[in-house]
Formats: sequence, C-alpha cells, structure tokens
Amino acid sequence: MHKHRWVPSFLRFGLVLCLLAMSSCGFQLRGVNDIAFKNLYLQGQNVSIARDLKRSLLSNGVALVPTPEQADLMLEILSESAEKRILSLSGTGRVREFELNYQVNFRIKDPSNELWGMPQTISGRRDFTFDDSQLLAKQGEEARLNDDMRADAVRELMHVLSVQRPKPRTKPPVE
Repeated sequence: MHKHRWVPSFLRFGLVLCLLAMSSCGFQLRGVNDIAFKNLYLQGQNVSIARDLKRSLLSNGVALVPTPEQADLMLEILSESAEKRILSLSGTGRVREFELNYQVNFRIKDPSNELWGMPQTISGRRDFTFDDSQLLAKQGEEARLNDDMRADAVRELMHVLSVQRPKPRTKPPVE
C-alpha cells in the first residue's frame, strides 16, 4: 500500500506541467473571446437570436447600452428567417426528409463613422428525416435543430464582433 505513494505527487506534477504548457501556447477556453470593445448598442432586439446574443455578449464582458452615443460599436440585426422545405418524398407521396434553413442579416457600425458597414449574412442548414408515426419526437428534433442553428449563428456573430477594432472615442472639448 505504501509502495505507490509517489503516484499522487507525480500526477500533480504532470497536471501542473500540462496547465503550464497549455497557458504558454495561447490556449483559451471555448467561448472566451478577446473583444476590443466594452459597450455595444444593439438595434433589432425583437428577433429570436437577440436573447441568446445578449447572453453571450454579457458573458464576454460586453455591456449593452441604451443609446448609440454610449456605444463603442453598433450592431443592427436587419432580418432573421427560418424556413422549412420538403427535401424528399416516399414512393407513396409522403414526406421523408425536410431541410431547415436559418439566416440572419446584420450590419456593424463604428460610432465614429457616419456610414454603416455592408450587410452581412450568417446562415445555417440542417436536414432531418421525417416519420409521421413519430410526430411528437420529430417536432422536438426540429425544434432542437432550429435552436442549434441559432446557437451556431450566435457563435459566428460573436466571432465577427471579436475581430472588430473600433476607433477610440474622443471626448468633445469642454468649453
């Protein structure tokens, strides 16, 4: 029993060594972004992606401000759409597969610039099989796929925002 007493200290040393190696190579936990701005003004908050986006922004240390004047960066959600179309039919004319499409259009503006940036699009697509004998299960699967596409869009939008480098705001001269 006392012969293997060196194992716990060896494991601790190995763990410390792994942590040092990961921190020295620039490892960062997923979802932790190096965002160069601290305040964001969000236009278009009546879309379903807004709630998840707000949560992600707040968890990354970005405050949502009520006016554009307080913002380091401005984001406008232009549109959001979710579509469902038939992908294939069985020989008897019953739906076998559906295709789900999700799309978000947005644009970004640096408050120091008078013009908005070009509209950008994030889109997602998922296919799923359909069986009308399992209607409730398939409705649940469809809802999960739509939620996954929205979460992917939030992650991609956070990546787009993380590479934005707004110009520093200058305070107006005091008279």
